[in-house]
Amino acid sequence: MLGWREWVSLPELGVPAIKAKVDTGARSSALHAYFVEPYHEDGVLMVKFGLHPEQDSTDTEILCTARVKDERMVTDSGGRSEHRYVIETMISLGDESWQAEMTLTNRDTMGFRMLLGRTAMAKRYIVDPHASYLEGKKIK
Repeated sequence: MLGWREWVSLPELGVPAIKAKVDTGARSSALHAYFVEPYHEDGVLMVKFGLHPEQDSTDTEILCTARVKDERMVTDSGGRSEHRYVIETMISLGDESWQAEMTLTNRDTMGFRMLLGRTAMAKRYIVDPHASYLEGKKIK
């Protein structure tokens, strides 16, 4: 069981804690990236991106690199379409960890730096929209 917001970590990206909005209405998960730079390494498309993991703050900055799994046009809740890079990374939530796809987008104007969509949660959790942090407090 998850609440509508939960603390997660992204260990492969060096993110010890990020507050995620759990959104069963969103098909894909999204991670805040205030810049995204694609490049090739040994013929493989990669991205370097910057992440501010703390809500409403740019004080903490984490620089990440990841292999690009896909590129997609994603339509947000406001009906705007945007080209996004898709990565796959480990998500840790409570005692569970699994690989999940995430699109990279600038979420500066959003309330949460990460959106956990239904595809990443498939057959793992039930969501209680009235509860928060059912998997525990901020991960240290």
